[in-house]
Amino acid sequence: MHVQHKLHALLNQLNTVIVGKSAQVQDCVACLLAGGHLLIEDVPGVGKTTLAHALARTFGLQFSRVQFTADLMPSDLSGVSIYERGKEAFVFHPGPLFAQILLADEINRASPKTQSALLEAMEEKQVTVEGSTRPLPVPFFVIATQNPLDQLGTFALPESQLDRFLMRISLGYPDRAAERQLLAGQDRRDLVEHLPSLLSPHELQELQRQVLQVHAADPLLDYVQDLVAATRSGRWFLQGLSPRAGIAVVRAAKAQALLSGRDYVAPDDVQAILAQTVAHRLVPVGDAGRGAVAQVQAMIAGTPLP
Repeated sequence: MHVQHKLHALLNQLNTVIVGKSAQVQDCVACLLAGGHLLIEDVPGVGKTTLAHALARTFGLQFSRVQFTADLMPSDLSGVSIYERGKEAFVFHPGPLFAQILLADEINRASPKTQSALLEAMEEKQVTVEGSTRPLPVPFFVIATQNPLDQLGTFALPESQLDRFLMRISLGYPDRAAERQLLAGQDRRDLVEHLPSLLSPHELQELQRQVLQVHAADPLLDYVQDLVAATRSGRWFLQGLSPRAGIAVVRAAKAQALLSGRDYVAPDDVQAILAQTVAHRLVPVGDAGRGAVAQVQAMIAGTPLP
């Protein structure tokens, strides 16, 4: 029960800051518990950065933020070695990558060269600077935000990098009641500053271990394989999901099950996280005016349950 109590407190605290978006907040928590990186794609001003800040504070993790721009260099992320006279040697000054949560703000404004430096960090949990490899802190999460691609001065993220994000979520505009609360209430930034951290790094690792122990029965894995096969059939998407994406779906569904208070994965858990976990890896067939998310929902409806 202690675990459920902790998770409930986490979600409640985040929902006081990001009002009216409990489903998206739960996705974010599931993503971090599953050990994945998170991409938040939305128009400016709907609370992407505030959400990332609130997650870092609530999870009790050391946090750094980088505003991505077209002239950001890889060394601006990883750090540089500077010659120090007193020591008669080069001393490494770590960059913002050396944090437990890196908020990569407007990631699609950086050049492909800088994006690939971030890619190494996300995939290998280490960075190579001037020939020597340095491990990153544990845990290491990237929460990236990006504006929709039709905005000026953006570089689309390459497929290989999108594939490194466990989930992509979108906050969208608040409903009327939530927006009234924002208009009448305290500044969200001030609220975030005073959030207590509810987890120690040790407790977070313990929760992540519990996610891995959630049971996925054979019929459920059959269902995941059926869904992955459906993405490869050519009926819904130009190219199907990779095995890595299939593994991501199972991990995210396990985290979702834990948040729902169960020690086994149900088909509902898979359906609840599927669009957020796979839509950014897929390109819909023919433009029926539906985006990838709607296409994934249609595919779920067309795939029989176990």
